[in-house]
Amino acid sequence: MEFSRYRRILTLAAPIIGGMASQNLLNLVDTAMVGHLGAPALAATGIGGFTNFLAIALILGLSSGVQAIAARRLGEGKTEFAAQPLHGGILISLGFGLPLTLLLAWLAPYFFPYLNADPEVIALGVPYLQVRLIAGCMVGVNFSFRGFWNGVQRSSIYMTTLVAMHITNIFLNWVFIFGNLGAPAYGVYGSGLATSIAVTFGTLLYAALSLRDARQFGFLRAPPTLESLRVLVRQSLPSGMQQLFFAGGLTALFWIIGKVGTHELAAANVLTNLMLVAFLPGLGLGLGGASLVGQALGRGDAADAKRWGWDVARTGAALLGLIGLPMVLFPELLLAVFINDAAALALAVVPLRLAGLAMAVEGVSFALMNCLLGAGDSRRVMLVSISLQWGLFLPAAYVAGPLLGAGLLGIWLINLAYRMLLALSFYVAWRGGRWSKISV
Repeated sequence: MEFSRYRRILTLAAPIIGGMASQNLLNLVDTAMVGHLGAPALAATGIGGFTNFLAIALILGLSSGVQAIAARRLGEGKTEFAAQPLHGGILISLGFGLPLTLLLAWLAPYFFPYLNADPEVIALGVPYLQVRLIAGCMVGVNFSFRGFWNGVQRSSIYMTTLVAMHITNIFLNWVFIFGNLGAPAYGVYGSGLATSIAVTFGTLLYAALSLRDARQFGFLRAPPTLESLRVLVRQSLPSGMQQLFFAGGLTALFWIIGKVGTHELAAANVLTNLMLVAFLPGLGLGLGGASLVGQALGRGDAADAKRWGWDVARTGAALLGLIGLPMVLFPELLLAVFINDAAALALAVVPLRLAGLAMAVEGVSFALMNCLLGAGDSRRVMLVSISLQWGLFLPAAYVAGPLLGAGLLGIWLINLAYRMLLALSFYVAWRGGRWSKISV
């Protein structure tokens, strides 16, 4: 790969990775703070967090749709129309997301006990989930802004906003979890409250920065047209469905692990949050690659678009392979930061080491998945992701864990096999090249 291409990938992806790193650093800080409250608290935030993800997953798909369309318009030279998909994303997030999340917040006490039968986990998890859901539509707006700024190659705006938002969140965690500065010590509920306030602050900051810097792209110069909304929904719905089923799969996975034991569930919560942080460079590189692919296709250069995909995949494999080394060599040291319970810690060591060994392949997977989304091939990504997760992984995990007694380790081995098949599927799809003929 030419150095200039490598430099362009990293220049575009570095702010994205930085912003996402702050997001998942926040998750880890949350986990570390809540970990001091015990295994039930960790289990409650794990189930609550991923149930919240499930509730808002459909509108999170707007991010990839907004990014693909904005990048394509920039490549076509239609700069003044690049913000049209952002307008649509904001409208859909507020009009659809707000009633949905408020309804789910009201219903949370009724459906949460089906996710975990432990009375202490239920008592902690319900109010945590409710306060997270109240700000759910703001997350959809934030993701729409994220897709827009990444699509027009101004990812530094995204990074600036997320870093500010997450510094706010960490500070509010310290205030509301432990009762500092005269506030009540809300514990688990305080973690959710802090996150919701910070997300709302992030939305306001995005809006202010966009009023300053996005007018040249048509921001707030004209309302979205019916045709632009139709194109956005067509591009975003498959990605939203993928996110919905992925989030549902995570919630189902936590339900499966919860049937094995509360210590296993607490260990899985920490493992999942650690992996989400470790995946960030691959995901950030993929989002950068999505913009490069979209703009190349906008110029009519499918060969360059394909080359960008391979360049990003190689970079992702190298970077995530390096990140996986500490997981292989020092899993106990990493886990001890977040888990105070000796039994939960012992359960998490081998799964983390195995995950570290597979990190290079994960780098390829995230890179090519997002490049496919940048090309507008969201339907294929959806079908591959849903079929492997729900048709293979989750049934096998249930059989191995609760039925056969293979425990957390058995479930994690099946998870790694599923992730490898996912990477192989995206590799084959990118190599085939049918994505280059999709109109956006």
